[in-house]
Amino acid sequence: MDIILNLFPYAVAFTIPLLITSLGGLFSERSGVVNIGLEGLMVVGSFASAISINIYENFMPQTPAIWLGLLTAMILGGIFSLLHAFASINLNANQVISGTAINMIAGALTIFVARSFTGSGNIRITMGFNRWSIPLLKDIPLLGKMFFTNTYPSTWLVIIIVIASWFVIYKTAFGLRLRACGEHPQAADAAGIKVHNIRYLGVIISGAFAGLGGAIILVTYSGEFNGSVAGLGFLALAALIFGQWKPLGIVGATFFFGFASTVANVSQAVPALAQIPGIILKVFPYVMTLIALILFSKSSSAPRAAGEPFDSGKR
Repeated sequence: MDIILNLFPYAVAFTIPLLITSLGGLFSERSGVVNIGLEGLMVVGSFASAISINIYENFMPQTPAIWLGLLTAMILGGIFSLLHAFASINLNANQVISGTAINMIAGALTIFVARSFTGSGNIRITMGFNRWSIPLLKDIPLLGKMFFTNTYPSTWLVIIIVIASWFVIYKTAFGLRLRACGEHPQAADAAGIKVHNIRYLGVIISGAFAGLGGAIILVTYSGEFNGSVAGLGFLALAALIFGQWKPLGIVGATFFFGFASTVANVSQAVPALAQIPGIILKVFPYVMTLIALILFSKSSSAPRAAGEPFDSGKR
């Protein structure tokens, strides 16, 4: 039990960027656009925050510089996602190929620009968010040590976004239109909904959230941009499928993957886990991802029109 309690804050820290990125994919796919480019958009967000934080720190306190860095990552992630939106929505391109192109372009372009700034492909920030414990709440038995001790400010930002996203998707007119465009775009168009506009918004939101996910990795446990997010964008896609395209399902799926990855990363430092061969623990999250995808593939409740081009001329 002590091992779980000690690992829990680190598992949450690893889960948060995965969660916000997967949530971004939810908005895109609920609108009807499959976004395979989440990995590349996370890289763009990590790059944008690294560059901007280094600039902002020269003329403002560090904490505001970090928050502005996260905002910059969201803005650039949203802008970069327009490439995928234009190709998928206006050009009716294959959405899987378009997303793959985003992944390839993002890694190469950010490394190229980083080298022009620093002379290498890496950009290091001097300091990211500090861990802190919430007064009073940290003293709650069991829950206090799990959720309110050694936590990052970005964790609570993402939790607020998740709650707000659930409300938007299920309790607002925009959420109803978003889901309609992903399920029955022709019917939505006949009802007067501008399907192309809704899909653009869905993709832009996914880009902004994925960019935020990449930035959170930088300002919490990474501290350096190196042109990669270690495949977390693809893991976020798996969590989206595992979570059945629902916000609460995604929370559970991302935490499962996050905790499994945390166990693998710290296994050698924990005596009880050090007895297990390291290679088994390291491949465990990815093996479980494949098993989960196989088990849930037949009962998948993906939006019916996800990945299908929309032509307003058809009825």
